[in-house]
Amino acid sequence: MGPEVIGRLKGIVIHKQPPWLVVDVHGVGYELEAPMSTFYDLPEVGREVTLFTHYAQKEDSVSLYGFLHEAERRLFRDVQKVTGIGAKIALAILSGASVADFARLVQTSDVTALTRIPGIGKKTAERIVVELRDRAPDAVIGQGSRAVPTDPLAEATIALQQIGYKPLEATRMAREAHNAGDSAETIIRQALKSALR
Repeated sequence: MGPEVIGRLKGIVIHKQPPWLVVDVHGVGYELEAPMSTFYDLPEVGREVTLFTHYAQKEDSVSLYGFLHEAERRLFRDVQKVTGIGAKIALAILSGASVADFARLVQTSDVTALTRIPGIGKKTAERIVVELRDRAPDAVIGQGSRAVPTDPLAEATIALQQIGYKPLEATRMAREAHNAGDSAETIIRQALKSALR
């Protein structure tokens, strides 16, 4: 049995008390663990919800994790590929930062900010940066997530990476093209113009 055994659930929220919630699907109550990023947007008890899920089976236990957005689930899975990070820290990351904010911290190598997340020390934060930085555009930034960078410079940097520029190059290009008050679109347009000169 692999991680795709239960990939999505649609049912009625019958109990929620962080980090646990129970969803009734046709009379079967599924107990899930979820990050605060999901809890903030859950409907009231008695209302319907659709959750992306991650199924984890260990020798002595089975766990089911629930997420409102596919981007959250993807981040949850990706950070666990980093040595020393398990489900507990992965949930803490999602509870402490939006998907976009976490991606920005990784891409800007902000080890100090990462260590503010419970369970992440300096060494783990450094490993996260090294192991996830180059994969961040594909692995961490989710399409259709409500978590959008509020900082136009960060948004432009991420967009430049998504079209193929390496993280350091994208950061440099965006910074050089950035003027106070510019929108992400303006920064991207200027960066691409400069790159073609």
